[in-house]
Amino acid sequence: MTAFPRHLLGIEDLAVEHIHAILDTAQSLREVLDRPIKKVPTLRGRNVVNLFYEPSTRTRASFEVAEKILSADSVSIATATSSAQKGETLLDTVRNLEAMSPDAIVMRHASAGAPHFLARRCRSRIINAGDGAHEHPTQALLDALTLRQHRGRLEGLRVAIVGDVLHSRVARSNAWLLRKVGAEVILCSPPTLVPPGVEQLAPFTTDLDEALEGADAVMMLRVQHERMTGGYFPSSREYHRRYGLNLERLERSKPDALVMHPGPMNRGVEIASEVADGPRSVILDQVTNGVAVRMAVLYLLLGGSEVAA
Repeated sequence: MTAFPRHLLGIEDLAVEHIHAILDTAQSLREVLDRPIKKVPTLRGRNVVNLFYEPSTRTRASFEVAEKILSADSVSIATATSSAQKGETLLDTVRNLEAMSPDAIVMRHASAGAPHFLARRCRSRIINAGDGAHEHPTQALLDALTLRQHRGRLEGLRVAIVGDVLHSRVARSNAWLLRKVGAEVILCSPPTLVPPGVEQLAPFTTDLDEALEGADAVMMLRVQHERMTGGYFPSSREYHRRYGLNLERLERSKPDALVMHPGPMNRGVEIASEVADGPRSVILDQVTNGVAVRMAVLYLLLGGSEVAA
């Protein structure tokens, strides 16, 4: 395998061999989460800063848990209570943090490309935890790990990604990753939520029934109201009627099709509770695998030694 990249900025430019390296490492680290004592000394002495300019529950918490399990020292900064509120620029914030000698900065930002901007200017390793509507690489990796665990493979799977594709960094990262590893992807959204150049990501349809037909997995996307500045659809009720996943619609997919969602869910909008909580849902498995994938990324970027028993 060629040398692992210095940063994890996205899936679009990540080599297939590095995708598989992360997934394989995450699978081996997954068993640490089932131990009575969830602690290994792999990254002892390493310092990580979690810098989140946008709200987060799963991503931020799983990075923090991953860092603690690997014995890294970490500090988390929510910009709502930082000097960003006093007008400090992103670059000044990071330069000040770098003066404290962190080994890595995990970053979420509302502006697409912000992690790439910092990677060109920082000594620290940069891990993209979501940049605007651009990419969310660790989410795509944890989704791939979940699919592989339940299906034993990624190649040849048909995955429907449904919902607010226009604003979804999850859709972009997943489409790039899954197609790289040989899966078939079909994107589906209302006509008002179609991003420009969608055909470059994956085949696309506005017909939900067509997208679900024969799918091995259905990945529902959150309607991102906070990124919407206009009326993209009449109401949440109307959205659910046309594009929400319920039990009846799920029957169009394969009988053992997996139901996925990156969270947080808008129940009764993009997904019905009986589906989200049903036997085909692997949504909580995704959350668990998020810790394993983020452990793997930290391990590979920071050059951890072999995991101790």
